[in-house]
Amino acid sequence: MKLPSRVKLVDVGPRDGLQNEKGEVPAAVKIGLVHRLQDAGLKEIEVTSFVSPKWVPQMADNTQVMAGIQRKPGVRYSVLTPNMKGFEASVASKPDEIVVFGAASEAFSQRNINCSIAESIERFAPVVEAARAKGIYVRGAISTAVGCPYEGDVAPERVELVAKLMKQIGVQHVGVADTIGVGTPRKVQAAMEAALKHYELDDVSGHFHDTYGQALPNTLATLEMGVWQYDSSVAGLGGCPYAKGATGNVATEDVVYMLHGMGIETGIDLDKLIDAGKYISDFLGRKPNSRAATALLNKRAG
Repeated sequence: MKLPSRVKLVDVGPRDGLQNEKGEVPAAVKIGLVHRLQDAGLKEIEVTSFVSPKWVPQMADNTQVMAGIQRKPGVRYSVLTPNMKGFEASVASKPDEIVVFGAASEAFSQRNINCSIAESIERFAPVVEAARAKGIYVRGAISTAVGCPYEGDVAPERVELVAKLMKQIGVQHVGVADTIGVGTPRKVQAAMEAALKHYELDDVSGHFHDTYGQALPNTLATLEMGVWQYDSSVAGLGGCPYAKGATGNVATEDVVYMLHGMGIETGIDLDKLIDAGKYISDFLGRKPNSRAATALLNKRAG
């Protein structure tokens, strides 16, 4: 068991987190959040998505948000582009990376993006080709990699299939996502092993939701496999609009607190990160959904 000495976190709060908010979050607030995250030392930020505003009205200000960010050297700004139309709309905003996502569950694919897994990969192929031709890095997410709200348990073979298909169309990196947070350590390790049949260790990441309080144990279980890249969400923002009861992604503050306590470097300033989480939580009118942030904010107040 060799734990990585350094971990890279991708904060998906501005995109994956805020797209689930019922109320509107103004572009200026989203830009303010991105600025606070990069000031806290985050080098990878998932900013927005270029999807139909009819389906995801929360991301209708995508161009405005991307234009408003004061970019920091060494930070990668990614956007979600589920189809060619979305990709073409994103190009002018100069993303460093695009994200495409396919599901390991057939039923989830149908409900989420209205097509089969095979069709979703066909839809991504020209997007991946166009992005790579422009020198834009392509990351893929394999959602419902452990469990699905419609199908129940998802077999690792399904994850392997999607990883294989993504590899074939030129996706450079895959994230194994427990979208509804039902995974436990052994199941998550099996899903990750399935992805590793087609991708190198340096080209996989974990994306764990905390619905059942398993996101940190699942992070630890995959750290023990040598995985060193993870998605997390400041203040635990988010959920899944297609999975009733699913809570947000694991809070970035909680992951950073755990990693720093294990002597693993992240390059992130925890105090500044907590400030970023408090900023967006204050705007949303609620407390940060992060145990570490809550404890440290209480300590500050005391």
